[in-house]
Amino acid sequence: MLKVGFDAKRVFNNYTGLGNYCRTLVENLDEMYRDEMELHLYTPRVQENLRTKPFLENYPIHLPEGGSKSYWRTKGMTNDLVEDGIDIFHGLSHELPLGLKKSGVKSVVTIHDLIFKIYPRQYNPIDNIIYNLKFKSACQQADKVVAISENTKYDIVKYFDIAPDKIEVIYQTCDESFYYQVSEEKIEEVKHKYSLPNEYLLYVGSVIERKKLLSVVEALKQMPEDQRVPLVVVGGGTSYKKKVKSFVAKHKLEKWVLFKEQIAFADFPALYQGASIFIYPSVYEGFGIPIIEALFSKTPVITSHFSCLPEAAGPNAYFVDPNYPETIAVGIEKIMSDHSLREDMILRGYQYVQRFHKEQVTRDVAQMYKRLVGYEETVVESLG
Repeated sequence: MLKVGFDAKRVFNNYTGLGNYCRTLVENLDEMYRDEMELHLYTPRVQENLRTKPFLENYPIHLPEGGSKSYWRTKGMTNDLVEDGIDIFHGLSHELPLGLKKSGVKSVVTIHDLIFKIYPRQYNPIDNIIYNLKFKSACQQADKVVAISENTKYDIVKYFDIAPDKIEVIYQTCDESFYYQVSEEKIEEVKHKYSLPNEYLLYVGSVIERKKLLSVVEALKQMPEDQRVPLVVVGGGTSYKKKVKSFVAKHKLEKWVLFKEQIAFADFPALYQGASIFIYPSVYEGFGIPIIEALFSKTPVITSHFSCLPEAAGPNAYFVDPNYPETIAVGIEKIMSDHSLREDMILRGYQYVQRFHKEQVTRDVAQMYKRLVGYEETVVESLG
């Protein structure tokens, strides 16, 4: 039985992209490899809610015993991993505790993105220094680095000078609830619950500058009113969100741009499936899970041709340059008016996204673990 430990801080304390990645991977490994792997969760603190309750009930949870929680996660955890007989420790979000290399515990770190290197002005200078030290140290110390896209792998090699053969690209999946089509009744129920229009464009994600939501709003402004479709925005933000809202108010677009602050996670599949188009015009992402959520939901995707987004969206998404809002306007008009284009995007997008299905992604992670500890023959047999 292979004993695998995880840095589970974000399993219990993060409810957006990083937390979703951590929870989904642990659950999928447990479901598919329960007879071969024993999974342990290491976290400085826990929060109990509907998202974390299954983890509190079904896995061994390891917490610091007194002292500084920050020190424990940075270094003290290593002694616990050795005492607990952990074979592999997986840092699920950019970090590893110090001393793992000498401890005998094999280590893996997942690097999601290096946004702080690409857009340093979006971060506090002190945070940039800390992130650089932590990320680079984890990549150097790890026996294997997981990059969540080819684009992220390229950035790791470029900025940290890590050998390419040390890095394995293993894509992310999304929550399994997006795999299934909901009923028309459920879609209508969600529309009514959140006061959504019958037809709408959908944006899901943090409202920050590099994600270019303002470009979508500017595209709507450019379109004739009889071609516009209301835009539903789901995501938090601060200064940039205020900037977008100011633009909306200045140009009297309130009925065309609808900000929804609180959507229950269980309602997201219906939210996606009820949308006419999903729009994600970011200029840089590590991967772009909202895109695959949309593709699994059989919703056409408009996204940018920058960064890893073509990897996530596939060749049949509609690609735009978000620096030019008119390209977004053209994409909206084309997809809304051309039924055959829309149906082709849905069909081919759904076919493409199967490569990110949980079974494929989880199998890739499990094979990597087993190769690290010399179980490669077991992998071949389990797949045969």
